[in-house]
Amino acid sequence: MKVFRAFRKKQLLSGKLRNHIVYAIGEILLIVLGILIAWKINDLNEIRKNKIVQEKIYQSLYEELHTNLSVLDSSIMQYNTSRVALQKTLNFIGVDSLSKADKSVILQVKFKNSNLRNEALSSVNFTDKFQFLENDTLADLIAEYPSELKSFQEQELKIRNIVDNKLQPVLEQHLSLIDILPEVNTNYNQIREKGQKSNYKALLNNKEYQNSIIDQLLQTKILLNLSMNLRKKTQILAIKLKQELED
Repeated sequence: MKVFRAFRKKQLLSGKLRNHIVYAIGEILLIVLGILIAWKINDLNEIRKNKIVQEKIYQSLYEELHTNLSVLDSSIMQYNTSRVALQKTLNFIGVDSLSKADKSVILQVKFKNSNLRNEALSSVNFTDKFQFLENDTLADLIAEYPSELKSFQEQELKIRNIVDNKLQPVLEQHLSLIDILPEVNTNYNQIREKGQKSNYKALLNNKEYQNSIIDQLLQTKILLNLSMNLRKKTQILAIKLKQELED
């Protein structure tokens, strides 16, 4: 510092003030430039890190939605099959005799939940990962998707409740599982001869049963519409994610 002060004093005394100022400004500019370069490098590193995180998020979301598309395709087929069976069941009311195939339709009342995945979506929507999504359109689609999924799942629960708490009890009251035993197996001859028989006529004339079938049919139609709409939204979101991954 003493040397620097001596040098500056010498410059001033020798009338080289202008050179000294230029020298000082140059040093300041070099310092500022160094700071800016360091800041830019750090900024680029952060952008690169965020990009890596974003790609991982997009990849996990895409895989999850791709799986859901397959599940929804299977579920839509299942719901449509169920709708047809329920409609057939209503047409059996008032019929004097039922074929074995008709009875099979009545016995096959069941419902299977789709079990769609939402781990990656929940991770994005309910954590700080959402800040890494740079595409605003994609971010909006991801934010809206859980409400669509919730409506679908709530409708599934409605049908599950109808089947488990309304239909199954009345079916067990009037029908016997003897009807589904293989006829070629002689081991079941005793139960066939002595066991309680099914009463399909009483079942079909039961008001609670009729109301439950109608309720399930109406709710299944609603679920079909919801599932097709959800599939459409899922496909749009999956396509957007794939485009981001390929860019």
